[in-house]
Amino acid sequence: MTQTNPKTYEPTPPRRVAFIGLGVMGYPMAAHLALAGHSVTVYNRTATKSEAWCAALMRATGRNDLQSAATPRLAAQGADIVFCCVGNDDDLRSVTIGADGAFAGMQPGAIFVDHTTASADVARELSALARAEGLQFIDAPVSGGQAGAQNGLLTVMCGGDPASFEAVKPVAMAFSRAFTLLGDSGAGQLAKMVNQICIAGLVQGLSEAIAFGQKAGLDMNQVLDVIGKGAAQSWQLDNRGKTMVADQFNFGFAVDWMRKDLGLVLEEARRNGARLPVTALVDQFYADVQQMGGNRWDTSSLIKRLR
Repeated sequence: MTQTNPKTYEPTPPRRVAFIGLGVMGYPMAAHLALAGHSVTVYNRTATKSEAWCAALMRATGRNDLQSAATPRLAAQGADIVFCCVGNDDDLRSVTIGADGAFAGMQPGAIFVDHTTASADVARELSALARAEGLQFIDAPVSGGQAGAQNGLLTVMCGGDPASFEAVKPVAMAFSRAFTLLGDSGAGQLAKMVNQICIAGLVQGLSEAIAFGQKAGLDMNQVLDVIGKGAAQSWQLDNRGKTMVADQFNFGFAVDWMRKDLGLVLEEARRNGARLPVTALVDQFYADVQQMGGNRWDTSSLIKRLR
């Protein structure tokens, strides 16, 4: 895990926690929990990755209370809080439900915190199952990308029980800069959909602006410096504008993942009646990028369609 600026952790009583899913986001998130002083047990579908995580973090912390587990159930045993970050609804069900799922290993009163970007329906479904077993479930998707996870500066949007949220927040601030309750179960996932709608439109607008400026013969790095000080400023412009000019797309959030997220958005919009004409169009533009072979390019690769 590489931090641009090493994180300062607020003092909080150490807790026994588990983390399920050590992908590009989960690996550094779990690391921040260990670095903040919590006792962490990890599970990953590829066991060698969880074993490597333990070895690296034990070297970094000098502690011996970091463990890997063979199943989500074993990882969750004895944990006060179980964090999770996997791929989609089906992945989430596979690590929570069933004989080897985390719910089967959790003690009464324990809290499951899901950082997967998933549907609001699965959040409500798993929240109801958790309550039936004496557990709590918080849907808590994140924004900030790989850099945010590595630097412990994620924005986390939560839905669930207020008391459980308050119990989790001091621990989760190890990898967060904002950890906010937005409503009942599913509210976190709905807020993440709002986030992705905003990003889709912003990236398309930035793509068109840069492509236009290049066709017009402007020095677009200079132009971005200027307009970034005015009303056109955005995170996308600040962090992706010049790499788009340079035709570089090996950063952060992949097109495949964005299409998965926009699929969730459009399905929810069909259900609630929201009209999302621009989002639907940008989703199809991302399909074009996939057909160009850009599945693993980051989302700013929309500009490739315009060149």
